[in-house]
Amino acid sequence: MPEPEIAEIPILYRDEHFVAVHKPAGLLVHRNAHAGREPFLLQMLRDQLGQRLYPVHRLDRPTSGLMIMAFSSQTAHILALQFAGQEVGKTYLAVTRGFTPLQGLIDDPLKSDSGNLQEARTEFTRLATAEIPHPVGPNPTARYSLVRVSPKTGRTHQIRRHFAHIRHPLIGDVLRGDGRQNRFFREHFGVHRLLLASVELTFRHPEDNSPLTLTCPPAQELLDLFDRLGWSAAQPLWAPDSDNLRIP
Repeated sequence: MPEPEIAEIPILYRDEHFVAVHKPAGLLVHRNAHAGREPFLLQMLRDQLGQRLYPVHRLDRPTSGLMIMAFSSQTAHILALQFAGQEVGKTYLAVTRGFTPLQGLIDDPLKSDSGNLQEARTEFTRLATAEIPHPVGPNPTARYSLVRVSPKTGRTHQIRRHFAHIRHPLIGDVLRGDGRQNRFFREHFGVHRLLLASVELTFRHPEDNSPLTLTCPPAQELLDLFDRLGWSAAQPLWAPDSDNLRIP
């Protein structure tokens, strides 16, 4: 996937305790040993906002969408405890191969990096489908689903692994996906990314414990793709409520 060209990280919410941003697909959150000199979200935000930031949770490099960074280590700790305790409501949008069931719960343990099996549960609802008259693979047409996904646990690559397990891999997943479908989306739609986006987080504010829901619109390249697949009518089912995007 080409490295993203980013002038500025979009700010979705900000107060004196933390900031919520729209992380582009393909951007690392932290520098790692394999990243070289490429940009990463944490440093870009520090430069953009002119203050130190502390990560609160993970978002994989190929995934776009809602990401929270705290302005103090204490706030980061409070919020991280909510994520670790599975107290945060997380919602994603994904595009999968084939027509998924209308809704479901994928309850399949996943191995950790150390090889231990861990409980892993993912709920999903199918929002829309598309059938394209192109023989991608053995069938005369290609079928896809737009799904709203709510992981109930936080395992590494959980959404990608779970949908591959039920034989509806995410489009753009280079590790567990369908290479022919990924190539078709690159060549036919010009889409070179994983079709997975974090669109909503529900948690308690670290200062007063009040409930807070933050939302993030899908990236424009996803909106354009949804339009080409005829999914504009599904927008009310996932479009963010602007009242939730409070930027003091």
